[in-house]
Amino acid sequence: MVKSLARPEGNVTGISNYAADLIGKRLELFKEIVPGLSRVALLVNSNAQISSVYIDVFKAATANLGLFGGTYPWRSPDELVPAFDAMKQGVQALITCPDGAAFTYRNLISRLAIESRLPLSTWSRETLRAGALMSYGADGDAICQRAAVYVDKILKGTKPGELPVEQPTKFEFLINLKTVKAVGLDVPPMLLTRADEVIE
Repeated sequence: MVKSLARPEGNVTGISNYAADLIGKRLELFKEIVPGLSRVALLVNSNAQISSVYIDVFKAATANLGLFGGTYPWRSPDELVPAFDAMKQGVQALITCPDGAAFTYRNLISRLAIESRLPLSTWSRETLRAGALMSYGADGDAICQRAAVYVDKILKGTKPGELPVEQPTKFEFLINLKTVKAVGLDVPPMLLTRADEVIE
């Protein structure tokens, strides 16, 4: 949609919540929560154009942390149950890619993760409240506030293509204690103190 983030040109700009490198941070947090973590999964919507980027980042992050990572593709909600069935072969934790379909079906994905006793890490407050164990991602409120600044500039005459696509600068770490208990884990007290919010 844009020529580059710094110089979009055309008639499009915006505030992005894209932060594929956060996969590594989510995996690091999982290592603190899941005892003996060695096998993790990435649930990836094959229809999303950005999926290949997330797969590459996931593979690099798992290798860097000494973990075995497997990708589990899906294209429609009908393919979620088979994907979770496939994860039963030793997967200990699960990360989802932040895309529209994963957001739309966040309640189903969270329910399947809990039923499979798989700790699930997501990227937003909304996906955490659906039943994920934890979330580490861009602060949605901060993004909305910055979007208002952009709207103001455009209404005052700045061309969208002259405004860089902003990357997130403020992040939040959230833990869902109800889900922690549902999947049979304990969160180290020090990790709880590092969370921006603990939801019970």
